Amino acid sequence: MSTGRVFILSFVMVFSACTNSPEQNKEAVFRQIPEIQEVKPEKPVKIKLKRTAKNDYSWEISGDDAEEVLKADRRLKQGLKTEQGFD
Repeated sequence: MSTGRVFILSFVMVFSACTNSPEQNKEAVFRQIPEIQEVKPEKPVKIKLKRTAKNDYSWEISGDDAEEVLKADRRLKQGLKTEQGFD
């Protein structure tokens, strides 16, 4: 008789553990913040540096932001002046 009670008790415990109550079936709520959705990472400025046989430098700069392209151009010109000693 003891074995029957243990079997029934274990069956009830397993059955009750496997059933889901309606309270536990809540859907996950995802909130979307508009400020975060609008932020896109900026693409970096691409620079192709070239050197001629006469040791002259030239470069091609491309990018999405015109201000960043101009800043990169100024930095390259400053770096070239300091490297060649034209300060």
